[in-house]
Amino acid sequence: MIRLAKFAIGQVVRHRDLPLRGVVVDVDPEFGHGDAWWSALPAEGRPDRHQPFYHVIAEGLEDDRAAYLSEQNLVADVSGVPICHPGAERQFAGFHDGRYQHRRDDVN
Repeated sequence: MIRLAKFAIGQVVRHRDLPLRGVVVDVDPEFGHGDAWWSALPAEGRPDRHQPFYHVIAEGLEDDRAAYLSEQNLVADVSGVPICHPGAERQFAGFHDGRYQHRRDDVN
């Protein structure tokens, strides 16, 4: 059974256990990185595959590659502060009321 995602694109989140803070840039309804990637994870730390997984641009990552994180390992960041990562400025139109705003392409 596929669950609805708890976090939305543009929402700032934190990792539950690690010092990682970032913004959601995409959501998969369940694990979608393939069996080889899944098998490479330590068995004792593997999250449930059947939950939303989030692509998160995170502070401290040097490029625009997103971390791939399970919903069970994330919590909402309620600080109201934008993340410190240049990718957020490229991906989104701005930051307002504690979340990043989607870019809207002009339609002519």
